[in-house]
Amino acid sequence: MGFKCGLVGLPNAGKSTVFNAITNLGVEASAYPFCTIEPHFGIVPLEDERLDRIYNIIGSRKKTPTVLEFVDIAGLVEGANKGEGLGNQFLSHIASVDAIAHVVRCFEDPNVSHPYKTLDPVRDAKIVTMELILKDIEIIERQITKHRTAAKSGNPKSKKTLAILETLLQHLSSGKELRIMETNEEEKNIIHQLNLITAKPVIYIANVDEAHFKQSSLVKSLSDYANSIDSFCIPFCGKAQAEIAELEEKDQIEFLRAMGLEETGLQKLVKAGYNVLNLITFFTANENEAHAWTIPKGTQVQKAGGKVHTDFEKKFIKAEVIKTKDLIEHGSVKALHDLGLVAVHGKDYIVEDGDLIFFRINK
Repeated sequence: MGFKCGLVGLPNAGKSTVFNAITNLGVEASAYPFCTIEPHFGIVPLEDERLDRIYNIIGSRKKTPTVLEFVDIAGLVEGANKGEGLGNQFLSHIASVDAIAHVVRCFEDPNVSHPYKTLDPVRDAKIVTMELILKDIEIIERQITKHRTAAKSGNPKSKKTLAILETLLQHLSSGKELRIMETNEEEKNIIHQLNLITAKPVIYIANVDEAHFKQSSLVKSLSDYANSIDSFCIPFCGKAQAEIAELEEKDQIEFLRAMGLEETGLQKLVKAGYNVLNLITFFTANENEAHAWTIPKGTQVQKAGGKVHTDFEKKFIKAEVIKTKDLIEHGSVKALHDLGLVAVHGKDYIVEDGDLIFFRINK
């Protein structure tokens, strides 16, 4: 698995259109609010040219890319935490995601309704963010009630937890997300245990029309706002990208070039996601399978082995590591052995992006 991303946004921001463009599942996209009643899930294999080259050079029978999972929930409106609209009941579906992709409408279209009289991307983004904050507050307040009773009875663990919860509540009550709060390990553990939404990294997707893809004052305002809160903003023409997703791969490239683009919206989103989550990709390969794996940057090779198979971590002896660029340049593993370009590492080696790893274990 690569990483899991939850799509949020106001009704008719274009979430379902963006979802279609990314997953090519053909989810209904309507010009009316609350078209998405049930949350949609989509798993997208992530294309990686390096995996293709490894697959061909090693001569594997199959290749397995890493994947990106998306969850698309109903549009959130102001007051969702109190039951307005349909979004609140589905917030639980994005509690387990790794990152939030916040779709914000940056296009004018009189045929597509909007919850508010004017189009203001920054205001719209803040409305959804506040609903996520209020959802976290609701979760924490329930925990405070639970631990307050235990703390009064003298439970030291509950006293400590209660103090942490009250600190988190104070931060959220000021209208700030947890992801911008400086936290210690104990606070991070509580946040992780409760799956609090506003602690997750956010990527803003500015959904634009083709006419304003390269230059838009609405996108600029959203981008400036995203930068001010240490986030990313990706211009994304949902309608055009959805059309591109339906084409054959070679036709996609021609379409993108005609639009003056070098990569799809999905590729941009993946790069942003890997960036905010500090992820990298490593590879394994043999005659049966060439496989891509996603791990956090800074992972030790023995721990990375556990991603492939538990025995690779438990019975680890050493790892033979090849740089993918060397394999592509010289064309065979044998050539790399002859050139001394196969490095042997112990369990403490820090895996680098693009490493092709052969794990040696105690049998």
